[in-house]
Amino acid sequence: MSMLETVRGPRDLASLGKVLMHEHVFILTPDVHQNYGDEYWDEDKRIADAISKLKTLKGAGIDTIVDPTVVGLGRDIPRIQQVNAEVDINIVAATGLYTYDEIPHYFSYRGPGALFDMPEPMTEMFVRDIEEGIGGTGVKAAFLECVVEERGLTRDQTRVAKAIAAAHRQTGAPITVHTNAAHQTGRAALDLFREEDVDLSKEVVGHAGDSNDLDYLRWIADQGAVIGCDRFGIDVFNPDPNRIETLATLCRQGYVDSIVLSQDVACYMDYFSGEMMQQQVRKALPNWHYLHILEDVLPALEERGISDEQIRTMLIDNPRRYFEARS
Repeated sequence: MSMLETVRGPRDLASLGKVLMHEHVFILTPDVHQNYGDEYWDEDKRIADAISKLKTLKGAGIDTIVDPTVVGLGRDIPRIQQVNAEVDINIVAATGLYTYDEIPHYFSYRGPGALFDMPEPMTEMFVRDIEEGIGGTGVKAAFLECVVEERGLTRDQTRVAKAIAAAHRQTGAPITVHTNAAHQTGRAALDLFREEDVDLSKEVVGHAGDSNDLDYLRWIADQGAVIGCDRFGIDVFNPDPNRIETLATLCRQGYVDSIVLSQDVACYMDYFSGEMMQQQVRKALPNWHYLHILEDVLPALEERGISDEQIRTMLIDNPRRYFEARS
């Protein structure tokens, strides 16, 4: 029996059910939150809101969400445990480092070639999160995340990616990489990970679905990696009609085994803190919510001839295969 670590402990992979592969519970900016959170944050209200939203999602038929909230995005596992204790849904936690360019100064002066030359501390931290648990909570991370954004593989991002690759080689944990589809940074990410002996079948190129360039998307799949069609509802990056048509085309062309689905939603994201800004976001992106794929995207795919079996492959089979241990 193959098991997967979740916030509530190990679960049989066969029991994951329908999976959204890139959703958050909370995204917070810790320094801002600690010092100015009183302007927008009520802990009890936000916890209750998250419980309500995730119960609704579970009731709609989603059994598991994969949450790539890592250091740099305000990961707080005890808060997630508090939410998950009240919701019968699997939440899969991540480890890694989220930065568009420079690493935090915490890492700058120690590591390979740094002022204090030593083995990469990030790798040790990531491995500990996977093998022992995160921050004394006992919750083990089940996958790794890093970023290759518009600037490409900067020096510091390269260091993070190599630390991620090393942790992958040691633990077998799969990887999700946030990429910029407009600049096709998934190419640089996969090229580096190939050089670092990463199993590319265990690699989701996150946000690839922001692109409608079929040559780029097919290239990702042809490397053995997984196409993250994971920002449905964020029309500012790619309008949903384009996303749906591109996804349907990929399915018709035989790439359904290389696609996972999601929305990149959070119960609360303090990038848009305060009720006024929250209202503005809801007005600008009315479909950016947990239920959008179930209520709108899947029916639109069915209208385009995508079968129940193909939808099952993207929501159930591909996530399970991604998390299966390497033989």
